[in-house]
Amino acid sequence: MDTALPRAPTTRHLVDEKCATLHSSSHHTLWCVRRNPADLRPGPALVSSSTLRGLNQRVAALPDVDDFFWEKDPTPILDTIDAPIHLKNLSSKELKQLANEVRSEISFIMSRKCQPCGPGRSVVELTIAIHYVFNAPMDKILWDAGQLAYAHKILTGRRSLFHTIKQKNGLSGFTSRFESEYDPFGAGHGCNSLSAGLGMAVARDINGRKNRIVSVINNWTTMAGQVYEAMGHAGFLDSNMVVILNDSCHTLLPKAGGRPKMSVNAFSSALSKVQSSKGFRRFREAAKEVGTLDSTGPVLVHVITGTENDSTGSIKSDITLNEEGPSSSSHELLKFLESGLSRTYNDCFVEALTAEAENDKRIVVVHGGMGMDRSLRLFQSRFPDRFFDLGIAEQHAVTFSAGLACGGLKPFCIIPSTFLQRAYDQIIEDVDMQKVPVRFAITNAGLVGSEGPTNSGPFDITFMSCLPNMVVMSPSNEDELIDMVATAAVIEDRPICFRYPRGAIVGSNSSLTYGNPLEIGKGEILAEGKEIAFLGYGEVVQRCLIARSLLSNFGIHATVANARFCKPLDIDLIRTLCQHHSFLITVEEGTVGGFGSHVSQFISLDGLLDGRTKVRF
Repeated sequence: MDTALPRAPTTRHLVDEKCATLHSSSHHTLWCVRRNPADLRPGPALVSSSTLRGLNQRVAALPDVDDFFWEKDPTPILDTIDAPIHLKNLSSKELKQLANEVRSEISFIMSRKCQPCGPGRSVVELTIAIHYVFNAPMDKILWDAGQLAYAHKILTGRRSLFHTIKQKNGLSGFTSRFESEYDPFGAGHGCNSLSAGLGMAVARDINGRKNRIVSVINNWTTMAGQVYEAMGHAGFLDSNMVVILNDSCHTLLPKAGGRPKMSVNAFSSALSKVQSSKGFRRFREAAKEVGTLDSTGPVLVHVITGTENDSTGSIKSDITLNEEGPSSSSHELLKFLESGLSRTYNDCFVEALTAEAENDKRIVVVHGGMGMDRSLRLFQSRFPDRFFDLGIAEQHAVTFSAGLACGGLKPFCIIPSTFLQRAYDQIIEDVDMQKVPVRFAITNAGLVGSEGPTNSGPFDITFMSCLPNMVVMSPSNEDELIDMVATAAVIEDRPICFRYPRGAIVGSNSSLTYGNPLEIGKGEILAEGKEIAFLGYGEVVQRCLIARSLLSNFGIHATVANARFCKPLDIDLIRTLCQHHSFLITVEEGTVGGFGSHVSQFISLDGLLDGRTKVRF
C-alpha cells in the first residue's frame, strides 16, 4: 500500500492531507551563538537516565535549564506537549507549527553539541503523524536508527533532558528500553525494527491483545539482508503490523551528468515507480471510495520524507544559514571549530592509503557501516572508480572484497569495529578459511565516548585474533599506522587487519605519508627499566609511557614495550620481558579473550609462569 495506514478514516486523512501539509513547510533555523567558545562545551547531565522510567517519574515538556536555552526560539505549541496524547486535539495549522518548533529544537540543541542532526530533522512530520494516529505506549513504535528518533524522544516526555543526549548519565543517542516505556526496543545498528516488531506482533496475538505494532525502517537499513528476511517471515505469518519505509531519497553516490537524485537502493525506487503508475493511482482512488478498513496482515507504507543536507561526522555541514546568508555568529563559530579540529587517525590512514594507491593501481577501497567519515572523501575524489561505499551492507562488503581480491585487486575493507561484528560469518567463511588477502581497516576501535556502548568497538581484538589465518595488528601512533598501511599493501598470501581509534592523533603530527612495511610479528621496547614491564597493544602504549613517567616520581623505573601484533605474537619480546622483570602488565582497550589472553596462553605453554614473573592483565 502507499498512503493508507490501517486506521480509518483518521489515518487516511492524516497521511494524505496533514503529512503533505506539514512537509510543504519551509525549514529555517535561527542561529544564535555566544561569543565565548568555551560555552559550546555541553554541561553535566542533571539527572540519571534511571529517573526516566515509568509514568510516575515523567519529566516536564519545558526545559528548565535557563543558561543553556535562553537564546532559543520560542516554542509555544511544543511547550504544551508532555506526552503524545496531547497531539490528538491539534489542528492542521498547529501540527505544522509544532513540526517547525520540534525541528528548531533539534537543530538548536544538536548544533550546540556540534553534532549532525539532518536525519532527525527530516522525519519530524512523520514522527508527529505516527504519534497522532497511534496510541503509544500501548501501541508499540519501533525505530531502526538513533538519529531518526530525536523527535520521538522530544514528544514522549524527554524534552527537558534532550540537551543531555549522548552524555554520561544523560539520554541515550538511540532508543532504549531502559530509558522510557515509549521505547519498546533498542535501535542500535539498524535494520532490527522489523524483526523485533514481528516478534512483538506474534506475542500480542498469542496473548490475545489488540494493540498495534509499527516498525519504521529507512532506505539505509533496507540495504541489510535482515530486513528482507523479516519481510519474508512477516508475509508468511500474516500477522497484523504496520511497516513504514521512511524514504529520504538519499543516495550513496550522486548520479552522473546532473541527473535527478534517486533513492539509495532499488527497493524504494521500485516502490516509487509503482506508486507513480496510472494503474496504481486508479486503484488507490477506488480504495478511498469504499473506506480504508482495519488491516489484516502486514501493511507497508512508503513515505517519502526527503533529506536535509547534513553529513555525518562533518561539523561544518551542520551549520544552518538563514535566508540572508551566514550570520557573523555562524562565521565566528565555524572559524572557532575549524581552528580547533585536530588531525585524526582516520585522516592519517586515508592520506597514507591514497599515497599507496597512487603507486599501486590494484588498491581499491570498500567502505561499510553507517555513515562515512569525512576523511574518506580524499580517496573517493581522487579515485572515484576504485571506491565503493556500501552503507550498512557489511556482509556484502566483506564478500565483495574477497571477490575483488580473487580477481587480482588489493581491497582495503574499511568498517567500524561495531559494524564489523555484523559480517563475522563472511569474515570466517569467505575470507579467513580461504586465505583470501583482504585487508581490514577497523575504525572506531575501543571505547567511543559519547556514542555509548552501542557504537563502542571493544570486541574486534578477540573475534579477529582467534581466526587461524588472520594477521592482527594495531598501531601505537599515527606513524606506525602509516607503516601498517604499507604492511597490509604488500601482504598477498593471507588476510590482515589493523585497528585504530577514532580520536585525534597522539604523536608528532608529522607529514609522513609513505610508510615502511613492518616485519610481521615483531614488537619493540620503547623504554628500558627494571622490575615492572608494561606490554601495550595499540594506542594505549601512549598511556603506558605516561604511567612510566608517573612511576618514576616514586623511584620506580618501568619498561614499556609496544607489541604491535596480537597475532602472531612477538614471542622473543615476551620471553625477554618475563626473564628480566618481576611483573609483566599487559595493556589493551578490549575485552577478555583479546591480547592479554593470547599473551597469557603463550607464557603458560612456554613455562614462563614457573619462574619469578607475576603476570597481570
